[in-house]
Amino acid sequence: MLIDIGVNLSNVRFEKDIEAVLERAQEAGVERLILTGTSIEESQVVVAICNQYAQQFPAMLYATAGIHPHEASTYNRTAAAALRELAAHPSVVAIGETGLDFNRNFSSQKDQQKAFEAHIELAIELQMPLFLHERDASKRQIEILNTYRDTICDAVIHCFTGNKKTLFSYLDMDLHIGITGWVCDERRGLELQKIIANIPLNRLMIETDAPYLTPRTMSKKPKNGRNEPAFLTAVLAGVGAQRNESEDEIATATTATAIKFFNLPG
Repeated sequence: MLIDIGVNLSNVRFEKDIEAVLERAQEAGVERLILTGTSIEESQVVVAICNQYAQQFPAMLYATAGIHPHEASTYNRTAAAALRELAAHPSVVAIGETGLDFNRNFSSQKDQQKAFEAHIELAIELQMPLFLHERDASKRQIEILNTYRDTICDAVIHCFTGNKKTLFSYLDMDLHIGITGWVCDERRGLELQKIIANIPLNRLMIETDAPYLTPRTMSKKPKNGRNEPAFLTAVLAGVGAQRNESEDEIATATTATAIKFFNLPG
């Protein structure tokens, strides 16, 4: 069994064939998905998807609830109340996607930091893990996380693409690391390929970040270019190619880690 810890199933590219996507995931051995909430609206949508398919795909779909740093300027009292309400839903297993993104700065750095700390404080209060994003902001993100680390329940750096120094900084804080098809990219993923063996097996999780980051190592790539959870097996292979463990060992370990991290049914 594999667990995809990051899927953007609320994306418009999935709106016409969610059922088929879930069926293909199951056929590929991807039996559980964590759907990513990136705004209040998107968090509500992913929770609704979990509800809609709960009977047809029992114990398969879970969600995060949060406001992506791109949307941080929308964080206010109303959003905070909505986020708290979403966090109480049985399908919500983590707070996020939250963090800092100083690459595009769609929201100001001030707004990003304010929203990020509010997410952290909510996760601490509710004793829920954090689902974290970070781009070109590792120094400030690590500073903020260090301030709260003793009281954070747990956290995963989703879609890690940083360098060795950043990786070791996150590992020193006992954070988990999520790896996507970035590791399968012969252009952008070379540094990640070199350092991925440094991640302790019990701190590693895998994800597609679908519909983005389709693994470039796939022999038969989808004509529409859309990534989907069934392709998590290609991410697993990409991880396995850079580590000493077998794919079976990595699959077993990452699944066990995800079950414990997100407090999923055994």
